[in-house]
Amino acid sequence: MPSPAPQRVLITAAAAGIGKAIALAFREAGADVHAVDIDPDAVATLNAEHPAIHTTVADAADESAVAKVFESQTTRTGGIDVLINCAGIAGPTALLEEIELTDWRRCIAVNLDAAFLCCRRAIPLMRAAGRGCIINISSTAGWHGYPLRTPYASAKWALIGLTKSIAMELGPAGIRANAICPGSIDGERMDRVIAAEAARKNMRESDIRKQYTDGVSLRTFIDARDIANAALFLASDAASKITGQIINVDGHMENTGGLG
Repeated sequence: MPSPAPQRVLITAAAAGIGKAIALAFREAGADVHAVDIDPDAVATLNAEHPAIHTTVADAADESAVAKVFESQTTRTGGIDVLINCAGIAGPTALLEEIELTDWRRCIAVNLDAAFLCCRRAIPLMRAAGRGCIINISSTAGWHGYPLRTPYASAKWALIGLTKSIAMELGPAGIRANAICPGSIDGERMDRVIAAEAARKNMRESDIRKQYTDGVSLRTFIDARDIANAALFLASDAASKITGQIINVDGHMENTGGLG
């Protein structure tokens, strides 16, 4: 019996952080991975470290750029089995009345519009194949709100609505959609978030960090590989009947000090 074809996986924001961890995990599992990222330097590093991963430099919040990404995907592989929408930015750390509309819109665009644009391109390919898996990376902020980070929380809440709605639309076509809500991910991005919050609140970064870890039952930050493991499961045959679900990977957040 011939071996099954490798999964064709496209991941946005895949050259660093959570996205990179997911890309490496799927590649290790034998998937054909297409890593899309806006940062050319990060993409160059990923290419040098992992040449087996196909890469594209593109802004996932740009409609024409996304169209070109999917044209490349279909030309190279003929379709897509798994779409993972990981693109996101922290947005401003400020009271709502202090936030500029341009900053609000950019945060919504990267965290929400990018997922819409990629889903819109991927779904017809999945429909034609009669199967597919979409995983949206939301956040614990998508459950609880996030003081001083309202644009980010708003976009992450909306991602949950997107996930639930497309799961309903796509179920009859054999396509599944789920969302993963990470807690606070250990790494450079969270370091920047903590630094901005500490500056805003006139507190020490170490005290802010302790608030975050004290806010979860396991008293720890999350590793990006924990999110990758959840994505691997949701894209596998073992999860073939799981759709429309919002999966927290956060050490069990007890209060908003543990948001990420």
